[in-house]
Amino acid sequence: MLDRVITSGTFSLDGGTWDVENNVWLVGDAREVIVIDAAHDARAIADRVGGRTVKAIVCTHAHDDHINAAHELAGLTGAPIRLHPADQVLWEQVYGDAVRYEPLADGEKLEAGGISLEVIHTPGHSPGAVCLHAADLCAVFSGDTLFKGGPGATGRSYSSFETIIESIRDRLLTLPGETVVHTGHGESTSIRSEAPHLEEWIARGH
Repeated sequence: MLDRVITSGTFSLDGGTWDVENNVWLVGDAREVIVIDAAHDARAIADRVGGRTVKAIVCTHAHDDHINAAHELAGLTGAPIRLHPADQVLWEQVYGDAVRYEPLADGEKLEAGGISLEVIHTPGHSPGAVCLHAADLCAVFSGDTLFKGGPGATGRSYSSFETIIESIRDRLLTLPGETVVHTGHGESTSIRSEAPHLEEWIARGH
């Protein structure tokens, strides 16, 4: 139903580069999966996929560390790349206009192996950031919008602290408390664990 590949590489933006480890999530069954955030190492991800069909490679946002293996993985698997078009400017920083993706829309539902993923547009970390809600699994895949301990970073280009707080408050913290939050980096958490800290994050961010 759910698998994780941890890949290592770098994240670069605004002239800086940082070493990072990314969570790549595979959602589906023994026949088919959706890959969430193809980061750094397409071969390692393809090895974990094995003989399964990849229905889509979904990017929660277009920072380079979340998309830099997407094109190669698409070539290995034949799967379409999906991204919210509000992140076009970030996508072009990595791929220019040489690599195409299919646009994601808020409220769209993707399916693999009998599991439905609903796209939730959660701008703030980037303009086109999305989370994927798998009600069947009582889980949400939050990319870099929400982590264990607080919101994703908003100190770089194309990000907004006020917007990410609004996205978390209105789109994520309204999910059932028992919903597990599978993040783009680090450990998973839950809506119940993070919800009480909203006011603290707001105070800390100003």
